[in-house]
This record gives sequence, structure tokens and C-alpha cells, in this order.
Amino acid sequence: MLNSFPKDFLWGGATAAHQCEGAWDEDGKGPCCHDYFTEGSKDSPRIITDEIDEGRYYYPNHDGIDFYHRYKEDIKLFAEAGFKVFRMSIAWTRIYPDGDEERPNEKGLAFYHSVFDELRKYGIEPLVTLSHFEMPDHLIKAYGGWKNRELIDFFLKFAKTCFQEYKGKVRYWLTFNEINVLAMPHGAYISGGLEESLRYGKKVNFTEDDEIRNLRFQALHHQFVASALAVKEAHQIDSENKVGCMIAAMMSYPYTCDPGDVFANQQNMFISNHFCEDVMIKGEYPFYMNRYFQENDIKFDISEEDRQILKEGTVDMLTFSYYSSGCFSARREDIQQTGNQMLGLNNPYLPKSEWGWSMDPTGLRFLLNDLYERYHIPLMIVENGLGAKDVLEADDSVHDPYRIEYLSQHIKAMKEAIKDGVDLIGYTIWGCIDLVSASTGEMKKRYGIIYVDKDDHGNGTFERYLKDSYYWYKKVIVTLQQFRTT
Repeated sequence: MLNSFPKDFLWGGATAAHQCEGAWDEDGKGPCCHDYFTEGSKDSPRIITDEIDEGRYYYPNHDGIDFYHRYKEDIKLFAEAGFKVFRMSIAWTRIYPDGDEERPNEKGLAFYHSVFDELRKYGIEPLVTLSHFEMPDHLIKAYGGWKNRELIDFFLKFAKTCFQEYKGKVRYWLTFNEINVLAMPHGAYISGGLEESLRYGKKVNFTEDDEIRNLRFQALHHQFVASALAVKEAHQIDSENKVGCMIAAMMSYPYTCDPGDVFANQQNMFISNHFCEDVMIKGEYPFYMNRYFQENDIKFDISEEDRQILKEGTVDMLTFSYYSSGCFSARREDIQQTGNQMLGLNNPYLPKSEWGWSMDPTGLRFLLNDLYERYHIPLMIVENGLGAKDVLEADDSVHDPYRIEYLSQHIKAMKEAIKDGVDLIGYTIWGCIDLVSASTGEMKKRYGIIYVDKDDHGNGTFERYLKDSYYWYKKVIVTLQQFRTT
């Protein structure tokens, strides 16, 4: 049977600047929020320090995997694997170190010119995220983060600079990474830069009160407006630009067939997923949020001018991350799952990774059908992968059959969704090269098909080695392109 992937399908991989670039203070770059995150582990959360104290703490994002100095080597490996697209982010603080400068940092602009030129040399399309949880620390400390409306102008200036500077080199853009994370308590700092949330402790995950909840939704609204304005600018600067929103797919099922669980799960999907999608794709706040805001006493400022901006700045495509799924219940007494607690309760029918994330390729097919039926715009999976411990053998090989199985099953689910009629245009595996884990700061939680010799404490040669999954993914791309549809 011939495969159903279209001839121009974008196969590739994905990274984020703060997790891979390193060189955190080189060539004029300013500190971003992640530069203050210490190392952590599965059982010990990362800490956010007030000041950078390298004598006391280790900050794994400071050196990342040294992509800043090794990008040519890495891009060559991507090309040899057959990548057609590479999702990456531009570090805001490389372009505007504090975020509020009048003029951009020329060395930062030059670095990304070199990266894009290298990608183009191999025929790889850049897919660029403007804000991947990398906001300038100065904008947090001096302005209070995204609760402050002034950040809209700062972000728009940054976006316009990128659109103008890289016109003709970048055609695919994403505004905010996993923007819906800010609709959840743990996103208050990493996504919104709300320092108030840290009064509960310096851990990345925390609880909140009514004040923080209101600030989160005010910050999220400002990001909606900033994104819509950026979409309009991108289209005006270059009509070839395609701009997407990016959502963390919080796929969930009812915990039981109890109607209460079914309805509770529907509401959970509305709030955690569709809310942000509806605003950025349909250009307006959805009806179901009115009751949610009222019952949770959520109040924030939104003007009629803002509403018009949202209508005029809708995105061209919907992109999302998908790793796992969970279940949702109407009963508070149900036990929370381990691992990624954003996804709810354990599903007893699914296997789990070592970090407690369920593995659910059928959920991906379900989600693809659900999203396309709802929006009828092109979809792209821009993060999908398995975090696991990999072993570099004495002969420099890395055997990761578990990752091959995970990716294989999800690609099969994509194939079925395309046959169902879904307009899926691309797929980028997360952490195509090993990088610093965002949630734990570890290196041993590896996602890549390329192994990087660095441990959790920054020791290692940083040399690159090809895993079995690299050769497998290369073969998948070649094989599916040979039998592509027209």
C-alpha cells in the first residue's frame, strides 16, 4: 500500500535556543529567564535564583550543547538525515539583550544569518519560533513581565526586526511556543515572566492565588495581541510568510464513562487546548470562557481595539507539541498521575516512559482529526519524541530501539490521519539532537537521534554520535518520499 504523505511534506527536527545554543553571555547576548534556572532531576525540581551564582549552582542552559559554535556540524548531520525543515528559535536576548533597546545587537543578527544560510545551503527550510520561553530577564525585573502592556511593543519591535532582517531566508514563523501553558499555573513565570508567582518558592512548579491567576490571563491576553500584530506585520513585510500559533497539546480522555467525567474532560479540553487555538485562529474569545472567567472571578483588561486586532491577526496554520495523553475526572479524590501532571490522571491502558509519560500514538490520530475538523487549516506537529536514558557504547554506537518504536508508532498514526483527510504538512521530532531538558535541566533525559557527550553536570567532550534512531529516521524519510502521493 502506498503511503499517504504528500510530496512536499516537511520532515525534520526541532530545538529551542535556550536548550541548545549555549554561549549565554557571548557576543552581546543578554540573560534570558532560563539562564537563572539551576540543574534539577526527575525527583528534584529546578530552582530559579535571584542572581546568577556559578560558584554555588550549575546552570545547564549556559553552555547548552554548544550549538552556537557547532551549528555547521549539526546542520550537516541534519541534512545527511534528510531533513526538509528545522524548527529552531531565535533567542530574543541575542537580538535585543535587554528587550527594550533602540537598536538590535548586530552580532546576534549576524549569527542567525549564518545559521539560515547554512540551512539553505542544504535545502532545509527554517521554521522559526520568535518566543520559546526565552524572554529577556530585564523585561521581567524592570517591567514585570507580560502583565505589562508595554511588552507588546517590545515584542513587536523584535518580531519586525526578524521579519525584515531575514526576509527571503525564513518563510515559516511561529509567534509564541506553547502559548496555552500561560493559561495554567506553572506557566506564570516561564511563559509570562510573572515574578509574583515566585513568592511561593523558587521552584519551577508552584501554586497560586487569585491575584496570580488574574495576572496570568492579563499576560496571556497581551501575548494574544502581540501575536496578532506580529502576524499582520509578517504578512505585510513578505506575502510569502506563513505564521502559525503553537500549542502544547493537552490530549485527555474521560477517566470513566460516567457522564460527569465525560463533561469534565470536554471542559478541560476547552480550557487547556481550544481556548488559545480559538483566539488565534478564529480571532475572538470563545463563548465557553465567559462562564469560566465569571466562576473563577478572573478579571483583566481587554479593549474593543484589542478585539479588532485579534480578528485581523489570525494565523495561517496550527502547530503543536504532542508527547503523551492523560485522563480527566470530575472527582477530586482521584489520584494524580506521576510524570507530566499537566495531562491529568493515569490511563491504565497505556504504557509509560521512565519519566511517567504515557505513550499514546492513537491519541495523536484522534487529536489530528479533532483539530482539523474544528479549524480546517494546515496542521504541523512540531514536537514529538521520547525522553529516555541512552548509553554510548565503547564503539561509539547508541542503541535506542525504544525511541524507534515510539516514533514509528506516531508516524503510523500520522499516516492514518492523513488518510482520514487531515491536512498535515510537517513533522519535526523534538530534540533531534540531545539538549538540556526544559523541565528537569538534565541531559540524561535524552530525546535526540544524535547523542551529545555531556552529562547532567556539564562534563563531557560535547562530541556528537549517531544513534540507531538516526539511521532509522533517515531511512523513513527516504522511503516515504519514494512512495509519496501527488
